[in-house]
Amino acid sequence: MSDIIMLTGKVKFTITLDPGVWIFDDRKIDLDTYFSQPKPEVTEKDQEEEEIKKWSAFWDREIQEGAVFPPTLKTEQRFLKEKIITGSFGMPFAPFLRNAEPHEDASELVIVAQNEEIAIPLEKAYDLIFAFSKNGKPLRDDGPVHIYFGDGSNREMPITNVRELIVR
Repeated sequence: MSDIIMLTGKVKFTITLDPGVWIFDDRKIDLDTYFSQPKPEVTEKDQEEEEIKKWSAFWDREIQEGAVFPPTLKTEQRFLKEKIITGSFGMPFAPFLRNAEPHEDASELVIVAQNEEIAIPLEKAYDLIFAFSKNGKPLRDDGPVHIYFGDGSNREMPITNVRELIVR
C-alpha cells in the first residue's frame, strides 16, 4: 500500500499528498479536541493575520531572550514532543485544494477508496479533515488517511482506505 495520495482531475495543478510528513506541519490540528470545540468563522485574511502575529511573537522572543534557549523553551519543546508521540492529528484539506486550483466548471470531489467511490460537492470538500495519526501512530491498516467531514458528522465512521482524490 502506498502512503501517497494524488489529487487530480479538473485542477490546474496535480497535487501529491504525503501524510507521513504532516506531523511536522504547523497547520495540523489535534483531533482529540477539534470536534468538541466551537468553530469560529475564519477567513483567509484572519489566517494571514494569525500567521503574522505568530511570527511577530517569535521574533519578539528572539530579540528579548536571544538565541539561547531558556529552560521554559526546553519544557515547552518536551511537552510538544510528548504530545506528538501520543496525540491524534489531522490536516485541513482546504489549503491543498486551493493550491490545486480547481477549474470553474468543477463541481465535486470524488474520493476513491479501496472498495468504493464517494462523491462530495466541491464546496463541502473544503471543510474536510484528513486524519493521519491516531495515538501517536500513523494509520497503516486502513489508511494512509481517514477523512472526516468538517462538522464531525462521520466521526464514528470516517472514510478509510483512501487511494486517490479526483476533482470532477
